[in-house]
Amino acid sequence: MKSSPKHAAVYIPPPLIGIIIFLFSLGIQSHFPVSRDHFHNIFIRITGWIFIGAAMFFGGSGVFRFFKTKNTVETFKPASSLQTSGIYTISRNPMYAGLVSLYIGLAFIIENGWTVILTPLFIFILQTYVIRREEYYLTHAFGEPYLIYKNSVRRWLGRKKKGFPHRRMRKAGKQYP
Repeated sequence: MKSSPKHAAVYIPPPLIGIIIFLFSLGIQSHFPVSRDHFHNIFIRITGWIFIGAAMFFGGSGVFRFFKTKNTVETFKPASSLQTSGIYTISRNPMYAGLVSLYIGLAFIIENGWTVILTPLFIFILQTYVIRREEYYLTHAFGEPYLIYKNSVRRWLGRKKKGFPHRRMRKAGKQYP
């Protein structure tokens, strides 16, 4: 019989994954350059800064919520609580949404087409290596409250159903912060 996981078992920090792919894209650009012509546009630069602003908002709000509740951002340690309020009402993974936004914003600002091209790879690795492991762990660690939350808030952005999960949790007799 398999025991419940004690943590998400994500040993490579997600920001490090982004940094590695970002540096890899810079290396590819130096050997197999993608034309920067489509980046020489004020709207692309403004869009890059908008993505960076979104990254600061989502990532910062997610980290702030974790520190406020004295939870850990280290994916190889157990979570002390389930985050369902604040920014977590519109995203189950605001820190990862922030990382991807930062990655895209930097790609636009430094005018690197390979960074843009490798964005789906970054998202794929986040989804398969990080998020799925975290979801598996959280399902075992928090049970029904997490499943209710998971069915109410999308993985990246948006709510799935009307009403916020706290109401349904209270109806189910669950006490939740």
